[in-house]
Amino acid sequence: MQWSTEFTIPESQFPISHQSKILSMGSCFAQTIGQKMIDAKMDCLVNPFGTIFHPMILGDLLDHAIFQDKLEENGILEREGLYFYLGVHSDLHAESPEELKQKYAHQLSSVRQYLETGSHLILTFGTAWIYETEDFGRVANCHKLPQKQFSKKLVPLDEMEFHFNHIFGNISRAFPNLKIILTVSPVRHIKDGIPENQLSKSLLRVLCSQLENKFSFVSYYPAYEVMMDELRDYRFYKKDLIHPSEEAEDYIWEKWSNSYFSNETQAKVLELQKIKLELAHRALNPKSEGHHKFLNNLLQKLERLNREFDFSKEIKSLNPRRV
Repeated sequence: MQWSTEFTIPESQFPISHQSKILSMGSCFAQTIGQKMIDAKMDCLVNPFGTIFHPMILGDLLDHAIFQDKLEENGILEREGLYFYLGVHSDLHAESPEELKQKYAHQLSSVRQYLETGSHLILTFGTAWIYETEDFGRVANCHKLPQKQFSKKLVPLDEMEFHFNHIFGNISRAFPNLKIILTVSPVRHIKDGIPENQLSKSLLRVLCSQLENKFSFVSYYPAYEVMMDELRDYRFYKKDLIHPSEEAEDYIWEKWSNSYFSNETQAKVLELQKIKLELAHRALNPKSEGHHKFLNNLLQKLERLNREFDFSKEIKSLNPRRV
């Protein structure tokens, strides 16, 4: 019997390899897929402004990076001796306004550098619901401020599409070789309400389709559809019943690999995954002859792979234990 509705994701027109340079921004999927590529020794900058849920906030940050805009003073706030910025996630914080400005400017510079020299930009849209303040406008994060300071709205499709027509137009003129991959996050935003989350995801999916149809350098990866159809069972969620489980993440990663990686790249990724497992191995008896032989073999593998990938830290950590 068939227990899930599987579908084929075609081979991407924008393949990714170990020669690619990737910027991944957005909701939790951007973090998950980006970290897996980092673990596979790919050059990937992941969520430099923290987790960002709304498409228009992502667009704002990309535009600020292109033009290296300064942080807006009226978006700075202080809580418990730390300073935050309404335009980014709370992951980006500092002990003074000046330090916050410096960190923000550094991240904008890093993003600009990845846009200039990179091959791929991955954007993961989380929700179409957005929070705004009268003074600052749309915010990336409420930073635990009182709810009464914000207004909440569902951004219409045409408003989001108009915003990205402008952003992607700027990107295509400034960085004509950059390929953009859009995804809709499979994470459920049920705090908005179940019907409200479904409405939001529907708008995001149509937005991705509209942008893919308009721009030749834009494609869509169906992470949301894989979760909703192939993995439509609560056993594929974490205990919060909101985030995909580790097994679901691995399954979506496998589908991603099949779509974006060549056979050669997939083979390298598999070899690197095995190395990672071997590095995590903990011996029952670290002093045994068998474990010493295992470490020597592992070190030889790392030294061989180090010609292509940077394993200098791993080699250094193993060398003192070599026999």
